Amino acid sequence: MNRSALHFLPAAVFLSSLLIACGHKAESANGNGGAPPPAQVQKEPDANLWQVDHPGQFPLVKAEEYASASTLRVTGVVSPDVSRTVPVISLASGRVVEIRARLGDSVKKGQVLLRVQSTDISAAFSDYRKAVVDEVLIRTQLDRAKLLYDKGAISLNDYQVAQDAEDKAKVDVENALEHLHVLGLDKDHPGAIVSIVAPVSGVITDQQVTAASGVQGLSTTNPFTISDLSTVWILCDVYENDLPNVHIDESVEIRLNAYPDKVLQGKISNIGAVLDPSLRTAKVRVEVPNPRNFLRVGMFATAIFHGQKKELHAALPSTAILHLHDRDWVYVPAGGNKFRRVEVTLGTNLPDKKQEIRAGINPGQEVVSNALVLQNTVEE
Repeated sequence: MNRSALHFLPAAVFLSSLLIACGHKAESANGNGGAPPPAQVQKEPDANLWQVDHPGQFPLVKAEEYASASTLRVTGVVSPDVSRTVPVISLASGRVVEIRARLGDSVKKGQVLLRVQSTDISAAFSDYRKAVVDEVLIRTQLDRAKLLYDKGAISLNDYQVAQDAEDKAKVDVENALEHLHVLGLDKDHPGAIVSIVAPVSGVITDQQVTAASGVQGLSTTNPFTISDLSTVWILCDVYENDLPNVHIDESVEIRLNAYPDKVLQGKISNIGAVLDPSLRTAKVRVEVPNPRNFLRVGMFATAIFHGQKKELHAALPSTAILHLHDRDWVYVPAGGNKFRRVEVTLGTNLPDKKQEIRAGINPGQEVVSNALVLQNTVEE
């Protein structure tokens, strides 16, 4: 190596070291290998946290402990009691000439519902009259045969044949008369029109004849169905996981959408043996007395099943609960001059204007005693 090369070697080493040092500083300035800086997360303000100037003006109340049975809420539909449902049967076919009842009407036993003009009726009366005429003739022949037999003019066999013919003629009359009774006819009032009457008192829950008089033929033997609605069924869908909490003969609390202030009591009479394959639910039948008939078929209802096991929940004055946007809330202290709005799940109404709280707060926890006052204050 010549002398000039040795003269420039220290300068080259110095420049290389300087470049390496600058590279390290650039990496340190840009983070790890030039990666972008980490994102900074900014928290949004808590919409359920409220701050007031004078928290002392909002008195607190401590949640009490309340023991209640476990409950299961399911939906159901009011249906007629099948054992109290009677079809109106008409064995005579023909043309409808008058309809005197409609779907939903209340009817009494023996009330005329429908009048039908039928050839079956004409034929039945004709058969009865023929049977009566034949019986009169045969009875006359029997009387003559008896007179001849007593005088020895005919044999015993001839007399017995005449007696047999009379017996058969009486049977024919009885059969024809019974046919009239089956059709709902009176032998003393012949005619081609029959009146179909209600076999029991109740409400018409099904009607198969809807045409105007004289237009439609009676195409069914069951033109009406009458149901006694003094007791009804509420059919509920219960998921299979909840079936262990449902038992026969247990009392059930019933609430109706149409009458939210009314609480009815029913009893479980049947638990379906077959589950719905798609919904995985079983039909549970609840029998409910309906003396005033304000329960109507098709109404929606909520059935509340009470279990045997007791559970501990909180209880609060009703004023401590705020109903807002279809949800229920309470205000709890959050330290300093702040209150937090907490959603709760309500249970049953308790005496002394108190409300059961099933979820959201625990017994012993303090809440604002008048939630509406605090709500109005923070919204000002």
